[in-house]
Amino acid sequence: MQVTGEKVKKSMSKTIQYTDEPLGEVKLVSDFLPSPEQLALKNRHTKITISLSSESIAYFKEVAKEHHMQYQRMIRQLLDNYVAQHKK
Repeated sequence: MQVTGEKVKKSMSKTIQYTDEPLGEVKLVSDFLPSPEQLALKNRHTKITISLSSESIAYFKEVAKEHHMQYQRMIRQLLDNYVAQHKK
């Protein structure tokens, strides 16, 4: 019978060998993650009903499946990008 954590204990039994070698040039990377406030503020979405061609829907479903995402999200991003491009 395997005790909980036994498998982890076996894989972590090797000791890490640290050295005093120089690290080389160190570069600071600016924080690229959004702040918690930005994460809390989601874009507002308005649900609509729209009729699209079967060909368009089939295309978006196929491409979205290849990229492991929802086809509705892909269409929404396409429209958002279109609007952003033409608002300039």
